[in-house]
Amino acid sequence: MSRILCVWSPNWAIETWRRRRPSAPQAEPFALASLSRGLRVLTAVSPQAAAAGLFPGQGLTDARALRPDLVLAEAEPGADARALEALADWCVRFSPAVAPDPPDGLFLDIGGVSHLWGGEAEMAADLAARLARDGLTGRIAVADTAGAAWALARSPAAAAGPQVLASRILEPGGTEAQPLAPELAGLPTTALRLEPAAVERLARLGLRRIGQLAGLPRAPLAKRFGTKVLLRLDQALGRAPEALAFRRPPTPWFARLDLAEPVSAPEDLARLCRDATLRLCARLEASGRGARRFRLDFHRVDGAPVGLELGLSRPARDPDRIARLFLPRLESLDPGFGIEAVSLQAAETEVLAPGQSDLASLLEPVEGPEALAPLIDRLTARLGARRVWRSRPLASHVPERSVHRAAAREAQAGPAGGWPAWRPRPLRLLPRPEVLEAVIALTPDEPPRQFRWRGRVHRIRLAEGPERIGAEWWRTGIEAVRTDQVRDYYRVEDQDGARLWVFRSGLHDHDRPVRWWLHGLFG
Repeated sequence: MSRILCVWSPNWAIETWRRRRPSAPQAEPFALASLSRGLRVLTAVSPQAAAAGLFPGQGLTDARALRPDLVLAEAEPGADARALEALADWCVRFSPAVAPDPPDGLFLDIGGVSHLWGGEAEMAADLAARLARDGLTGRIAVADTAGAAWALARSPAAAAGPQVLASRILEPGGTEAQPLAPELAGLPTTALRLEPAAVERLARLGLRRIGQLAGLPRAPLAKRFGTKVLLRLDQALGRAPEALAFRRPPTPWFARLDLAEPVSAPEDLARLCRDATLRLCARLEASGRGARRFRLDFHRVDGAPVGLELGLSRPARDPDRIARLFLPRLESLDPGFGIEAVSLQAAETEVLAPGQSDLASLLEPVEGPEALAPLIDRLTARLGARRVWRSRPLASHVPERSVHRAAAREAQAGPAGGWPAWRPRPLRLLPRPEVLEAVIALTPDEPPRQFRWRGRVHRIRLAEGPERIGAEWWRTGIEAVRTDQVRDYYRVEDQDGARLWVFRSGLHDHDRPVRWWLHGLFG
C-alpha cells in the first residue's frame, strides 16, 4: 500500500529569505512584498506580523497604515523555488521518491521505507527535528493519499500548535473507512485544494466540512459545483488516482549506505563510492541488467546534497569501471562538515546478457563501437558530456544538412546504418562556405585551375567531379526552386598536396557569372 508523507512549511518564504541572509537583523514585524496587478501587496508575513493582523495578499498601503513599523523586503519567488528543489534533493535520505509541492510543500512516498526509522511516527519526528535544526518550520502528516496528507498537514488543528508539531498520521486504510474517519470528516473544505470561489459557494449552503460533502449525492453535487469538487474529494479518499511529479522518478535500482560517523577525507569518499557501486552492480548482475546512467549523491551533515552524474556509451555493471569513472571527479566535491550517507541510483537500465568469448576473440583486438566505449566514457567523465560528441549522418543530399552533432554516447548510427561510401566528402565542413576569388578555369563548365582563398593563391594539379546537388524542392515548394541553387562539387588538389572541396553555384549563364566556394578540406 502506498503511504504519502506531506511536509508543509507555512513560513517558507520568510525562513528561506532569512537563511539566505544570516547576518540580516531579525526585526519584527516582517513581511515580503511584490508587485501584483500594478499594486504592491504582501506575499508572505512572519508569525509576529500575522499576529498583528497582517496577511498575504494585503495591500502594502493598508499594511503600513495598520503597522507603521513594518519591516519590508522584496519577495524572491525564484530563489524560494530553487530552495524547495534543494530541500527535495535533501529529502532523498528519507525516500527516493520526492515530489515538490510548490510553493512551500513536499510529498514523499514512504511506502516500504518507514520501517528503517522504526515506524512512520519516528520517521516524521526525525524529519521535523532536522528541519527545526536548520531553522525551518515543518508540519507533517502521513496518509494513504497525497490529498489526505495535504489536508491533514494544513488543517486548522495543526496550525493551532507550536512551530514544530507532532506529526498527524492517518492509519492505513483510513481514507477508505466507512463512515469517514473523524480526522478527515472534521476538516474544512479548504483542505481539498479547491479554488476560493468554490469554497465560498459551498459555504453559502452550509457545506464547510469534508464529512458533509462525502455524505451528499454525487450527481447533484457535480451538477451544481462542477466535477473539480468531486475529483478533489475522490483523490483525498483514494477513489481517484493522483500522479505526483517526482523530482527523481522512483527506481528499484538504488543503493544507499548510512555511516555511523561523518567522514570527509578523499580516501573515505573514494571507498564509499566503490562500496555503493559494488552493492548496486551486484543487484544489476543478479537481474541480468546493465545501466547507461548513474547518479552518486553524498549527503552532508548540514543537509546540502552533493551529486555527480555519470553517463555511459553502452550499458554496464562492472563496479571497478564505474567507480574509476567517478573517482577523478570526487576531488571537486566539498564535503562540508562531513558526509553522513551516500546513495547511488541507476537509470536507463537494459538487459545485459553475459557473453561467452572463445580463444580467438581473446587474442584478436576488439573492433567496432565496443572498442571506443571505454575511451568515450573516460573523456565524458573528465570533460563533460557537451564537450565530447560525434557526427551522425542524416538523410539529405545537401552537405550542411546531411550531418548533425550528436552525443558521443548515442547508440543509433544513422538512417542507413553508416556513412555513404559512394560519395567521399570531408569529415569536417567549414561553418559556412567561403567565397573563392580570382578563379581561373579553361571553360566555364570545367573545374578551376587557380583561385585565391584567404589571401593565398592555390594552383590546382588534379580535380575530380562534378557531384551535382540540386535544391530540395520538397522543403519549400517546387515553384521556389531556381537554377542558381544548383551546386557542382569538385575534389581538387593544389600544388602543395592539399585536398579541397569546392563547388560552383548555379548553371553557366552568359548573363549571370557563376561563383565558386570552398566548403571543406580533406585530411
